[in-house]
Amino acid sequence: MGSERGREKEKKQTAGISLSFLLWFAFSMFALMVVVVFALVQNALVTRQYRENVLRYMDDTGDQMLAEIASGQSSATLERRLLSIANSNGCTVWLFYENGTSAFEYTTQTEDFSDLAEFLTEQRDADKLPTFLLSGNDEIILVNATQVEGRPAFLYLSTSTQLHAALESGLRWMSLITALAAVVLAFVVSGIVTPFITRPLTEVTARAKEMARGNYDINFKKDYYCAEIGELSEALEYARTEISRADVVQKELIANVSHDFKTPLTMIKAYASMIREISGDNKQKRDAHAQIIIDECDRLTLLVSDLLDLSKLRAGIAKDNITYFDLSDEVRAVADRFSYLKETEGLIVETEIEDGIFVDADKERIAQVMYNLIGNAVNYTGEDDKRVRIKLFSKAGCARFEVIDTGKGIPADEVDTIWDRYYRSGRTHKRAVNGTGLGLSIVKNILLQHNFPFGVISEEGKGSCFWVEFPTPAQKRGDKSKKEE
Repeated sequence: MGSERGREKEKKQTAGISLSFLLWFAFSMFALMVVVVFALVQNALVTRQYRENVLRYMDDTGDQMLAEIASGQSSATLERRLLSIANSNGCTVWLFYENGTSAFEYTTQTEDFSDLAEFLTEQRDADKLPTFLLSGNDEIILVNATQVEGRPAFLYLSTSTQLHAALESGLRWMSLITALAAVVLAFVVSGIVTPFITRPLTEVTARAKEMARGNYDINFKKDYYCAEIGELSEALEYARTEISRADVVQKELIANVSHDFKTPLTMIKAYASMIREISGDNKQKRDAHAQIIIDECDRLTLLVSDLLDLSKLRAGIAKDNITYFDLSDEVRAVADRFSYLKETEGLIVETEIEDGIFVDADKERIAQVMYNLIGNAVNYTGEDDKRVRIKLFSKAGCARFEVIDTGKGIPADEVDTIWDRYYRSGRTHKRAVNGTGLGLSIVKNILLQHNFPFGVISEEGKGSCFWVEFPTPAQKRGDKSKKEE
């Protein structure tokens, strides 16, 4: 019940406009906007183009008529030619003198041109005679001053714009119908296309939610049509793999640490009870039992110390104390700490250490790295020869440290996991050396913090070689100068 309420609450918090609706709305509005803009531009261009065409052909018509007037034809022939040109170009023509009388003798014209002739005469005399006029009757008028048989006259042409108005009205209705059809089509097409676009995202989201609930058996990889969604699925698949791996390691860590805590605590309790109940008055037994308690406490202390070190390194809390020191002497000092195993277990520690190798690093952390690597080699070296080789030498401008054992090697499927926290190889230990299973993980984090290359070369049946490369101070200065350049 509580989980259902939590999910409902989560849905309310994450509620919003769906991507499907946004895509559908955006696609539809875009289609509508395109149609509206197209209609507006179309109407404006058609109106302008029509007006320019009308003015052009009226101007051409007027030039033809002026040429006919200037040719000196008889009045009857001139009248017939002007009316023919006017009819051919769909316009009306009047030719009248400046006193308002018509120059057409054979065509009955009842219009009174006296007022218009007076106005045009004044404009002509003032050199302000307009070429084109727009009347209130949806007409475009062309006026030219001329002479007929030596008398001043005016050529008056007019054409109606009603056809253009009807055309504009038809275009508006056509644009409106087109817009409505485009919007309906956009709604339908976007309704079909949008699920096709959003379905992969919905699938990836559903799988991500399953992964968030702890189900790591899902698979994000799939052939998607969109490269970005494919990259997202690959990134989530990588995250799923890493989270699943971290989850397994965490569970193993808890189980192993719990076991390692439980065993010494049980022994401490048991031997404390024995001291109280059995060996309290026997000094020899009491001391032996007390020593076991001390050893188990030391083991717990070591485990807690390693856990704290690893936590600090992982969290970036531990700060490096970088100093310039003799790495050769430090390797010898760490190797000598294992010399006691020669007398106790017959272990042979061979060293090949080049003198005079200095590095800039955290001396205590690097000593911890070498100790953990050597201790790991001691744990897993061969039972027959019991040999561990420690090498330090210069190589291509850096110092290379190697620890080689003669054990059974690391299986190929475990090479990538040996640096994990609390890694335990499937191979059994050949000897008991104090350890917590966190050594290689600590090594990894220290070296990553120093940015030093490291790795392992292993072959089953032939042992393993763990290596670390320490950039020399001269090389580090050279790298720094190159970066500055």
